[in-house]
Parts: sequence; C-alpha cells; structure tokens
Amino acid sequence: MAVFAALGTAPALATSTTPTTPTATTPSTPSTPVSQAPPPPHALLESPQLWATIDVCNPADQLNTVGVRGSIPSDGHAKDELYMRFRLQYLDSTTGQWVDLGSSADSGFLAVGAAKISRQTGRSFQLVPVAGKPVTLRGVVSFQWRRGTRVEYAISRPTTTGHDSLAGADPKGFSAAECSLS
Repeated sequence: MAVFAALGTAPALATSTTPTTPTATTPSTPSTPVSQAPPPPHALLESPQLWATIDVCNPADQLNTVGVRGSIPSDGHAKDELYMRFRLQYLDSTTGQWVDLGSSADSGFLAVGAAKISRQTGRSFQLVPVAGKPVTLRGVVSFQWRRGTRVEYAISRPTTTGHDSLAGADPKGFSAAECSLS
C-alpha cells in the first residue's frame, strides 16, 4: 500500500530532494563527534549515547521533509569504524504494523567515522504525501561497529523522543518518536 513516495535522501541539514554535497548548511564531515570517553564494549548496546530520533518533521522551511538522526557510542577501538543506516516506516492503519517505505526511504549503511569517539549524524527524506491520506511515520536507525570487514556489534533502534541533536534539528532542539504528514 503506497501512501506516498519518497523523493530522496539528504544529509540531515540539507533541504534538497537528492543526496547533496557539503554546503554552508550541511556539515563537511559525515558525522558530529560527541565525546572522547567511550563506554566499554560490553555496555555499547545499553549506552545512553545509543539512540535514534526524528529531528525534522515537516517544518515550514522544509515541507514534507522528515529527518532521522542517530547517536552511536564509541567502542574504544580507534581502528574500528562506525556505520549507521536510516530508514523510514509508516504505520499501516489496517494492521497496526510498521512498514518500511522502501529503497527511496533507506540510506543504506553509511560510514560515519572512526570508533575512537562517539558520533551523531542523520538523513532527511523529502516525501510526497497522497492528498487526504494522513500518515504517521517513524525512523529506524541500524548501528554497526566494524573491524575491517567484520561486524563486531549490530543493533537497530526505532526513533524515540527526548534526545539532544548536536546539529540538524528543525526547529532547534526538536526530538520526536513519530512524525505525521497529511
């Protein structure tokens, strides 16, 4: 059931409908460092630095745009790499189940930097809603800690509220579990 189409993805601060290159409003690096003090590896999956949130939900300056941001803690290994994948899902009103929107609302895994520090980054998706058909959306962020080609740890988190985005929230400080478009 198609409730709308996703036009494309962009870094969390971008407003275009296609992937963008760094501009004055887009960070020049793929992620924002969070801290220098990594939790021990056994605490990664329960870390308060591991989260996903909606940080853009159809603001006046970015109509029909939904931004998803994630935070991933360091595993303490400078040579490991951190990866995140951003997806949008809609709530199917007939089944009550969350359903992936498809490849145009899926960033695929993106390298976000070395695992020596925790990081935040995000992606925005511009959508085309079907007139008269409101839809509820959420994001899902999948996190990976990789050593070479081997995935050391992996977990996914749906978006929740109450998180502090270091960049990209519109309006500033916005954090939500879901976003409704009509």
